[in-house]
Amino acid sequence: MSGRRPRVVVLDYGSGNVHSAVKALERAGGDVELTSDRTAAMEADGLLVPGVGAFSAVMDSLTAARGGEVVDKRLAGGRPVLGICVGMQVMFERGVERGTEAGGLGEWPGSVTRLDAPVLPHMGWNTVEPDAGSVLFDGIEDERFYFVHSYAASDWSLEVEAPFPQPQLTWATHGERFLAAVENGPLSATQFHPEKSGDAGIRLLSNWLGSL
Repeated sequence: MSGRRPRVVVLDYGSGNVHSAVKALERAGGDVELTSDRTAAMEADGLLVPGVGAFSAVMDSLTAARGGEVVDKRLAGGRPVLGICVGMQVMFERGVERGTEAGGLGEWPGSVTRLDAPVLPHMGWNTVEPDAGSVLFDGIEDERFYFVHSYAASDWSLEVEAPFPQPQLTWATHGERFLAAVENGPLSATQFHPEKSGDAGIRLLSNWLGSL
Protein backbone atom coordinates (compact mmCIF):
# COMPACT_ATOMS: atom_id res chain seq x y z
CA MET A 1 0.00 0.00 0.00
CA SER A 2 3.14 2.17 -0.32
CA GLY A 3 2.59 3.99 2.95
CA ARG A 4 -0.70 5.58 1.85
CA ARG A 5 -3.93 4.55 3.52
CA PRO A 6 -6.16 3.14 0.79
CA ARG A 7 -9.22 5.27 0.08
CA VAL A 8 -12.45 3.35 0.55
CA VAL A 9 -16.02 4.48 -0.04
CA VAL A 10 -18.82 2.80 1.91
CA LEU A 11 -21.79 3.20 -0.41
CA ASP A 12 -24.55 5.10 1.39
CA TYR A 13 -27.77 4.12 -0.37
CA GLY A 14 -30.13 3.83 2.62
CA SER A 15 -29.02 0.49 4.04
CA GLY A 16 -28.68 0.31 7.82
CA ASN A 17 -25.64 -0.47 9.94
CA VAL A 18 -23.19 1.49 7.80
CA HIS A 19 -21.42 3.36 10.59
CA SER A 20 -20.02 0.20 12.20
CA ALA A 21 -18.63 -0.78 8.80
CA VAL A 22 -16.96 2.63 8.47
CA LYS A 23 -15.38 2.33 11.92
CA ALA A 24 -14.16 -1.20 11.25
CA LEU A 25 -12.55 -0.17 7.96
CA GLU A 26 -10.84 2.73 9.69
CA ARG A 27 -9.49 0.36 12.35
CA ALA A 28 -8.27 -1.92 9.57
CA GLY A 29 -6.23 0.93 8.06
CA GLY A 30 -8.49 2.56 5.49
CA ASP A 31 -9.17 6.22 4.72
CA VAL A 32 -12.95 5.86 4.67
CA GLU A 33 -15.78 8.00 3.33
CA LEU A 34 -19.49 7.24 3.68
CA THR A 35 -21.20 8.74 0.66
CA SER A 36 -23.78 8.20 -2.08
CA ASP A 37 -21.70 10.28 -4.50
CA ARG A 38 -21.13 8.14 -7.58
CA THR A 39 -17.95 9.93 -8.65
CA ALA A 40 -16.34 9.35 -5.25
CA ALA A 41 -17.50 5.72 -5.35
CA MET A 42 -15.98 5.25 -8.79
CA GLU A 43 -12.64 6.88 -7.95
CA ALA A 44 -11.96 5.24 -4.57
CA ASP A 45 -9.39 2.45 -4.29
CA GLY A 46 -12.10 0.17 -2.90
CA LEU A 47 -15.91 0.23 -2.67
CA LEU A 48 -17.80 -1.49 0.14
CA VAL A 49 -21.46 -2.35 -0.49
CA PRO A 50 -23.25 -3.02 2.82
CA GLY A 51 -26.70 -4.54 3.07
CA VAL A 52 -29.21 -5.47 5.76
CA GLY A 53 -32.85 -6.45 5.49
CA ALA A 54 -34.78 -8.06 2.67
CA PHE A 55 -33.14 -8.77 -0.69
CA SER A 56 -35.84 -6.96 -2.68
CA ALA A 57 -35.75 -3.86 -0.45
CA VAL A 58 -31.96 -3.64 -0.71
CA MET A 59 -32.19 -3.96 -4.51
CA ASP A 60 -34.86 -1.23 -4.67
CA SER A 61 -32.64 1.13 -2.66
CA LEU A 62 -29.53 0.25 -4.68
CA THR A 63 -31.38 0.80 -7.93
CA ALA A 64 -32.75 4.15 -6.78
CA ALA A 65 -29.21 5.28 -5.93
CA ARG A 66 -27.88 3.80 -9.22
CA GLY A 67 -25.54 1.71 -7.11
CA GLY A 68 -25.67 -1.19 -9.53
CA GLU A 69 -24.19 1.01 -12.27
CA VAL A 70 -21.28 1.95 -10.01
CA VAL A 71 -20.58 -1.67 -9.10
CA ASP A 72 -20.76 -2.74 -12.75
CA LYS A 73 -18.46 0.02 -13.99
CA ARG A 74 -15.92 -0.56 -11.22
CA LEU A 75 -15.76 -4.29 -11.91
CA ALA A 76 -15.50 -3.71 -15.66
CA GLY A 77 -12.41 -1.64 -14.93
CA GLY A 78 -10.97 -4.20 -12.52
CA ARG A 79 -11.59 -1.96 -9.51
CA PRO A 80 -12.21 -3.78 -6.21
CA VAL A 81 -15.67 -4.11 -4.65
CA LEU A 82 -16.54 -5.82 -1.35
CA GLY A 83 -20.13 -6.80 -0.55
CA ILE A 84 -21.27 -7.63 2.99
CA CYS A 85 -24.33 -9.68 4.05
CA VAL A 86 -27.21 -8.73 1.71
CA GLY A 87 -24.53 -6.73 -0.13
CA MET A 88 -23.12 -10.16 -1.04
CA GLN A 89 -26.50 -11.69 -1.83
CA VAL A 90 -27.45 -9.02 -4.39
CA MET A 91 -24.34 -9.88 -6.44
CA PHE A 92 -26.21 -13.02 -7.56
CA GLU A 93 -28.86 -13.13 -10.29
CA ARG A 94 -31.88 -13.40 -8.04
CA GLY A 95 -33.18 -13.69 -4.50
CA VAL A 96 -36.25 -15.67 -3.42
CA GLU A 97 -37.83 -14.58 -0.13
CA ARG A 98 -41.27 -15.68 1.13
CA GLY A 99 -42.21 -16.84 -2.34
CA THR A 100 -41.27 -13.55 -3.99
CA GLU A 101 -38.46 -13.52 -6.54
CA ALA A 102 -36.42 -10.35 -7.07
CA GLY A 103 -33.67 -9.73 -9.57
CA GLY A 104 -30.16 -9.06 -8.27
CA LEU A 105 -27.18 -7.32 -9.83
CA GLY A 106 -26.28 -10.48 -11.75
CA GLU A 107 -22.52 -10.32 -11.28
CA TRP A 108 -22.67 -14.04 -10.44
CA PRO A 109 -25.15 -16.68 -11.66
CA GLY A 110 -27.43 -18.36 -9.16
CA SER A 111 -30.08 -17.73 -6.54
CA VAL A 112 -30.18 -16.74 -2.90
CA THR A 113 -32.77 -18.84 -1.07
CA ARG A 114 -33.94 -19.67 2.44
CA LEU A 115 -31.51 -21.85 4.37
CA ASP A 116 -32.67 -25.38 5.04
CA ALA A 117 -31.97 -25.29 8.79
CA PRO A 118 -33.90 -26.21 11.96
CA VAL A 119 -33.38 -22.76 13.49
CA LEU A 120 -33.54 -19.45 11.62
CA PRO A 121 -32.15 -16.90 11.50
CA HIS A 122 -28.62 -18.22 11.59
CA MET A 123 -27.39 -15.79 14.24
CA GLY A 124 -24.06 -15.87 16.02
CA TRP A 125 -20.52 -17.12 15.59
CA ASN A 126 -19.58 -19.87 13.15
CA THR A 127 -16.46 -21.36 11.63
CA VAL A 128 -15.72 -21.17 7.91
CA GLU A 129 -13.86 -23.31 5.35
CA PRO A 130 -11.83 -21.08 3.01
CA ASP A 131 -10.11 -22.31 -0.13
CA ALA A 132 -6.33 -22.62 0.09
CA GLY A 133 -4.67 -19.40 -0.99
CA SER A 134 -7.52 -17.13 0.09
CA VAL A 135 -6.41 -13.52 0.40
CA LEU A 136 -9.29 -12.49 2.68
CA PHE A 137 -8.70 -15.30 5.17
CA ASP A 138 -4.90 -15.23 5.16
CA GLY A 139 -3.85 -15.90 8.77
CA ILE A 140 -7.44 -16.26 10.03
CA GLU A 141 -8.49 -19.53 8.40
CA ASP A 142 -9.48 -21.07 11.73
CA GLU A 143 -11.28 -18.06 13.23
CA ARG A 144 -15.01 -17.67 13.83
CA PHE A 145 -17.15 -14.97 12.23
CA TYR A 146 -20.50 -13.39 13.12
CA PHE A 147 -23.54 -14.23 10.99
CA VAL A 148 -27.11 -12.85 11.01
CA HIS A 149 -29.18 -14.20 8.10
CA SER A 150 -31.87 -16.62 7.01
CA TYR A 151 -31.02 -16.67 3.31
CA ALA A 152 -27.85 -17.56 1.43
CA ALA A 153 -26.41 -18.89 -1.82
CA SER A 154 -25.95 -22.62 -1.38
CA ASP A 155 -24.29 -23.44 -4.69
CA TRP A 156 -21.76 -21.93 -7.09
CA SER A 157 -22.13 -22.34 -10.84
CA LEU A 158 -19.82 -19.73 -12.39
CA GLU A 159 -17.31 -21.41 -14.69
CA VAL A 160 -14.07 -19.49 -15.13
CA GLU A 161 -11.58 -20.47 -17.82
CA ALA A 162 -7.88 -19.65 -18.10
CA PRO A 163 -6.20 -17.19 -18.13
CA PHE A 164 -8.62 -15.87 -15.51
CA PRO A 165 -7.93 -17.13 -11.97
CA GLN A 166 -10.40 -19.51 -10.38
CA PRO A 167 -12.69 -17.91 -7.77
CA GLN A 168 -11.85 -18.77 -4.19
CA LEU A 169 -14.88 -19.97 -2.27
CA THR A 170 -15.38 -20.08 1.49
CA TRP A 171 -18.14 -22.26 2.92
CA ALA A 172 -19.95 -22.47 6.25
CA THR A 173 -22.65 -24.81 7.52
CA HIS A 174 -25.91 -24.06 9.28
CA GLY A 175 -28.39 -26.81 8.53
CA GLU A 176 -26.88 -26.94 5.05
CA ARG A 177 -23.63 -25.83 3.48
CA PHE A 178 -23.69 -22.30 2.06
CA LEU A 179 -21.29 -19.72 0.68
CA ALA A 180 -19.78 -17.66 3.50
CA ALA A 181 -17.50 -15.67 1.17
CA VAL A 182 -16.41 -15.40 -2.45
CA GLU A 183 -13.23 -13.92 -3.94
CA ASN A 184 -13.66 -13.53 -7.70
CA GLY A 185 -11.16 -11.14 -9.30
CA PRO A 186 -11.99 -7.58 -8.21
CA LEU A 187 -15.29 -8.68 -6.61
CA SER A 188 -15.22 -10.11 -3.09
CA ALA A 189 -18.07 -10.61 -0.65
CA THR A 190 -18.88 -12.08 2.75
CA GLN A 191 -22.20 -13.38 4.04
CA PHE A 192 -21.10 -12.71 7.63
CA HIS A 193 -20.42 -9.28 9.13
CA PRO A 194 -16.67 -8.56 9.42
CA GLU A 195 -17.50 -5.37 11.35
CA LYS A 196 -19.19 -7.51 14.04
CA SER A 197 -16.54 -10.25 14.03
CA GLY A 198 -14.00 -8.75 16.43
CA ASP A 199 -10.28 -8.92 15.68
CA ALA A 200 -10.78 -11.61 13.03
CA GLY A 201 -13.13 -9.33 11.11
CA ILE A 202 -10.69 -6.42 11.32
CA ARG A 203 -7.92 -8.69 10.03
CA LEU A 204 -10.12 -9.76 7.10
CA LEU A 205 -10.82 -6.13 6.21
CA SER A 206 -7.11 -5.37 6.57
CA ASN A 207 -6.33 -8.24 4.19
CA TRP A 208 -8.80 -6.78 1.69
CA LEU A 209 -7.33 -3.29 2.04
CA GLY A 210 -3.87 -4.74 1.50
CA SER A 211 -5.00 -6.17 -1.83
CA LEU A 212 -6.28 -2.86 -3.22
